[in-house]
Amino acid sequence: MTSPADGEHVPGAAPAYRNEGIRTLLAMFEQGDPGEQQPLGGILRGLQESAFGVFLFVAILPSFIPIPGIGGAVSGPLVLLIGLQMMAGLSRPWVPGFIARRGPKRGTVHRFLGRIERPLRRLDRMLKPRLQLLVAPLPARAFTGLLLLLVGILLSLPIPFTNYLFGFQLLLFALALIERDGALMLFNWVAAIAAVLFFGVGSGQLVGHTVDLFQRWSGSL
Repeated sequence: MTSPADGEHVPGAAPAYRNEGIRTLLAMFEQGDPGEQQPLGGILRGLQESAFGVFLFVAILPSFIPIPGIGGAVSGPLVLLIGLQMMAGLSRPWVPGFIARRGPKRGTVHRFLGRIERPLRRLDRMLKPRLQLLVAPLPARAFTGLLLLLVGILLSLPIPFTNYLFGFQLLLFALALIERDGALMLFNWVAAIAAVLFFGVGSGQLVGHTVDLFQRWSGSL
């Protein structure tokens, strides 16, 4: 039996992701049973440069659930995992098995994409690979990972009315990673630093939460 040629679509199979940016991200979830679960491991399989961006996109979906405390509790730890791996210099994300076997339903992702499709289409015309020094080199990826770590901590905190704000901010990070757009990444850096200073350092919640995590970790040793 011969394998399908590159670019050939197998009937009944989900469209393969070809690192083509937002348009292909939209196409990934357009076809198929809306009730079908999309395991994260399957979504990320075969991805190359855009793997972290797609992982982050899927990770932030729960942050848009309009139930206080639920979104941050689910999305926050996943964003922390992504940030730590980017800081460590991994070229592709590592996903634990119990997370890789889970994922959103196709219909859930499709409904979310439907709500933001118009601005995504506009962004698709604006974003492009550029200023790669702010995206590809290890120092840039490590700095992005640090900011994702800090914003992920903020997302996991019970700060009222901030889930959508941090979720949207992380969505822009995901799009910058998917499109390899250094200009958008620079904007994200500035916005994330402002958010950390205002919500974290300014209110003391980020520092207090970090100290609490360290005390729990040191007490378990």
